[in-house]
Amino acid sequence: MSCVAVEASSLGVFNVMQFGAIADGTKDNTEAFGAAWKAACEWKGPSSLVIPEGTFLVGPVLFKGPCPNASPVVVQVKGKVKASTDMSKYPSDDWIVFQYVDGLLLTGGGTFDGQGASAWSLNQCPKKAHCKLLPTSLKFSFITNGAIRGINSVDSKLFHMLLFGCKNMEVQSIKISAPADSPNTDGIHIGSSSNITISRSQIGTGDDCISLGPGSTQVTVDNVFCGPGHGISVGSLGKRPNEGDVEGLHVKNCTISDTTNGLRIKTWEDSDSSSASNFTYEDIVMNNVANPIIIDQEYCPYASCSHKGPSRVKINNISFKNIRGTSTSKVAVNLLCSRAFPCENVKLDDIKLKYNDQGEDSTASCTNVNGVSAGVQIPPTCL
Repeated sequence: MSCVAVEASSLGVFNVMQFGAIADGTKDNTEAFGAAWKAACEWKGPSSLVIPEGTFLVGPVLFKGPCPNASPVVVQVKGKVKASTDMSKYPSDDWIVFQYVDGLLLTGGGTFDGQGASAWSLNQCPKKAHCKLLPTSLKFSFITNGAIRGINSVDSKLFHMLLFGCKNMEVQSIKISAPADSPNTDGIHIGSSSNITISRSQIGTGDDCISLGPGSTQVTVDNVFCGPGHGISVGSLGKRPNEGDVEGLHVKNCTISDTTNGLRIKTWEDSDSSSASNFTYEDIVMNNVANPIIIDQEYCPYASCSHKGPSRVKINNISFKNIRGTSTSKVAVNLLCSRAFPCENVKLDDIKLKYNDQGEDSTASCTNVNGVSAGVQIPPTCL
């Protein structure tokens, strides 16, 4: 460690420049970032890893804990962190990974640039069931008591952010952007995680703004602007055996604009058994949204699927309240549930979704659904 780094470490502040990083946008700073993290993680007390202003080219890097004596660890990103476009540098589908940290704050107002345009043409996943995944920009694995605030992510190669095995995390005041036609660039994907809050953020991508995978519980989405993209989705569920249940989703005070779906729950046909329950969607504005409210238990994104049997994902206790705006599809409410396990306790309360075509009214479709409706119903309820 240099004399400058030693002096900085006496304060618990570790700047990547002091470990050899150069902010010229061309030098590979992967080793410098890893060394700065190691020093911050091993510090005997609260510590900060600082990425200052400038552009830092970085290949795959793992920020791994635990950091037992350094909690909390603050990662302050002021500049731009730019992903390598050399795909041979990525041995797995990860770019930047935070792992096994209890007490993490990622902040600073800086930007992570995945340079996805260099790789999107390589993505065969929209067409093939078995495909090679491109790198996710920011992966948080088994993080406890974490926060992501004031961070920007642009043009990820695959997902922008992935939370897996996390507990008690807050995502606030972030901005995520990628072109509407960029494949599988989900904004935030959550899997096997609990007590997650996403708030006061803007997400526009080529896929789901926010998606919940199996094992996600107690997730709150509040005051998020979504668009373009595929909306706010649960699923797809039931693709693999022994998936965890999804329970306790609360989406409120959000605006969804110019997306291919609004509020969506999707499960595969012929799936193994699991459940999706206790979801509340309330006070949502839709602007020019196709499929504003949709449950699809015959989901298949490929040209052909086996269609061997019904979905065995049980959907129960789902509430849509004060959902208003405009639909680009005539069927504004489409509840297509499993013929083997019909949706139970679905409630539509004050739905005002008008079809953009001035000559026709919006409609609703219900298949294998048990539920009730209350208040204004535009389109006329099918429950």
